Amino acid sequence: MGLPGCQTTCGNVTVRYPFGISAGCFLPGFNLTCDRTHNPPRLRLGHGGATDSVQITDINLDNATMRVMSSPILFQTTHPNTTEFYTWGLPVDEDGPYVLSYDYTKFILVGCGVQATLSSNGRLLNGVGDVVSSCYNTRCRLEDPNHWWATTDGGGCRECSAGYGCCQASISEFFPSYSVQFSSFHRDLDALTFAVLVAEQGWIEGLWCRMAGLTWPFGTLPPPPDLSMVPVVLEWAMNSTQPTYPKTVPDDISRCPMDGASSACKSIHSLCVDMNTIVRSGYSCRCSAGYYGNPYLNDGCQDIDECANPEYYGCYGECVNKPGTFLCRCSHGSHGNSSIAHGCVKSSSGTTIIVRKIKVQRKKKLRETFFKQNHGQLLQQLVCHMADIGERMIVTLDEIEKATNNFDKSRELGDGGHGTVYKEILSSQHVVAIKKSKIVIQREINEFINEVAILSQVNHRNIVKLLGCCLETEVPLLIYEFISNGTLYSHLHVDAPISISWKDRLRIAVETARALTYLHSLASMPIIHRDIKSPNILLDDNLTVKLSDFGASRYIPIDQEGIHTTVQGTLGYLDPMYHSTGHLTEKSDVYSFGVLLIELLTRKKPVSYRSSQGFVLVNHFLSLLSGKNLDEILDPQVTKEGDGEVVDIALLAAICVKFRGEERPTMRQVEMTLESIQAAKEFSSDVTDDDISTEII
Repeated sequence: MGLPGCQTTCGNVTVRYPFGISAGCFLPGFNLTCDRTHNPPRLRLGHGGATDSVQITDINLDNATMRVMSSPILFQTTHPNTTEFYTWGLPVDEDGPYVLSYDYTKFILVGCGVQATLSSNGRLLNGVGDVVSSCYNTRCRLEDPNHWWATTDGGGCRECSAGYGCCQASISEFFPSYSVQFSSFHRDLDALTFAVLVAEQGWIEGLWCRMAGLTWPFGTLPPPPDLSMVPVVLEWAMNSTQPTYPKTVPDDISRCPMDGASSACKSIHSLCVDMNTIVRSGYSCRCSAGYYGNPYLNDGCQDIDECANPEYYGCYGECVNKPGTFLCRCSHGSHGNSSIAHGCVKSSSGTTIIVRKIKVQRKKKLRETFFKQNHGQLLQQLVCHMADIGERMIVTLDEIEKATNNFDKSRELGDGGHGTVYKEILSSQHVVAIKKSKIVIQREINEFINEVAILSQVNHRNIVKLLGCCLETEVPLLIYEFISNGTLYSHLHVDAPISISWKDRLRIAVETARALTYLHSLASMPIIHRDIKSPNILLDDNLTVKLSDFGASRYIPIDQEGIHTTVQGTLGYLDPMYHSTGHLTEKSDVYSFGVLLIELLTRKKPVSYRSSQGFVLVNHFLSLLSGKNLDEILDPQVTKEGDGEVVDIALLAAICVKFRGEERPTMRQVEMTLESIQAAKEFSSDVTDDDISTEII
């Protein structure tokens, strides 16, 4: 666990190197303190005492995280339209190895009719500032206790969602301390208590309704939980650095040391793992596959003896342990599949034939099971008049396996947001793209089925065409027309001063707007794409738009303006109003399209861009536009090739990315505006000086 002679426990927490308590027992920056003023003792961060450091409850070397306890902020008011400011932080050195974990930590707000904003520096004034995260809870029906409290199965709270007085959002930037602004809008109660937390993801579930008010307006509920301390997850890395803007090191460059002597990964059976996130870069160490222990010590990674518990590792035959791995085989005199229970049978000619027949029947039965399961789920989501899709679009697994050579890796086109894509030629001689999910989980299955349900009902020249599907696997395989020329992202963000022409960028914007207008207004039921971004815009040989990746798309009933749903999308393009409330509307696509327009104008990447002041792309663009300094962020190629229409597009983008959805235009209005701008540009380019002279005469 630790270096020889070093203490490796404090209270009930194990301390493993590179962490340590005494001098010489830790790597620089990983020193801890065992606070013995408590019984049992408490492990604390750094050299801090009981009052100026945080308590550590768990250290995980495998995923480079640390669980600590932190205080929440409680805010009670008797008046609506109240705004208060607080500061939240951890005694963590900004240049040290620790940051808030982006994956495991959330900004959480509990209470009704209240908004909380997390900013990096100073107080927010009129909503202007370096916003890191924000949560907004709508009014709650407090007169109905069951709206807050569920009594089924012995009682328990509803999950945390904005519609029920609880919201949570990601924290995309790290600072040792943050400003927190509360704004209360509730008018129905004499007193309300609001709580804001930076806490471990998932911890709030089951507890939030008891935190929402310490004075309850109804009934008798269980006493509120102890909120004096809540769990927060930190992540750490070796050679930890904050991201720089503009980036001096590309994301795909490894942070692992080139020579083993300078690496913190000391075990010969360890490997270095890049820890490149949006909040911090560095590396951590992990034991190689087949080994366990501490990769930061010379002999820290030990061989796992899989044969000590063979069934756990899927071996039901004769197990032979080897360094870092094991062999599993049927014993002498038997044959079959040693990785399944009772898979090995005694060898004989008659038995071999029987086993072969069993395998064939099992394979056939499994395909029939998957086909029935997936076909049934599909038919539930397809409209009645399209129910014959099962006959018109179904492709057998045998044909798919033949076309892909059993999904040969050499035939991969690349990885999308919802699966791996292969380029293949079917027996019909059609060149197609086949998408296969990488992970077999219910959410992935639902997304694939959702994509079939959406694309089987749309027909538009700027939307990728679904040609068929295979339902004989656990996750359906989708077959599309093959789009030959890659994505808009790959054309726009090339490592060269000149990219795709401004004329083509304007046409691509128009065609994308047409596709979205069709989805919102002309499809049989309105469809929200929910993940508009340049990697999801495919281009054919003529650079014609083919909008793709409908795994996250959602139907919106015609009589509704939107739906409440789990937030899904891509950071940088994601509608902040939807991100805060979970309320999805067509205007969420409008916001993402506005970000796309900014990307076309600036040739900056919305996901990773930060200005020298730390602003994200949208905020920096709007700031320069309002200050009439737009040229500072425009792509020089756009400045050279464009004319007055560039400013018109910039103003249109600014309207599309307004914070409030109701202030944004519809996609139909956006499409018509873009078409008029494009037509005016083409007209002006067709009119020569001679034409003007002739007209005057």
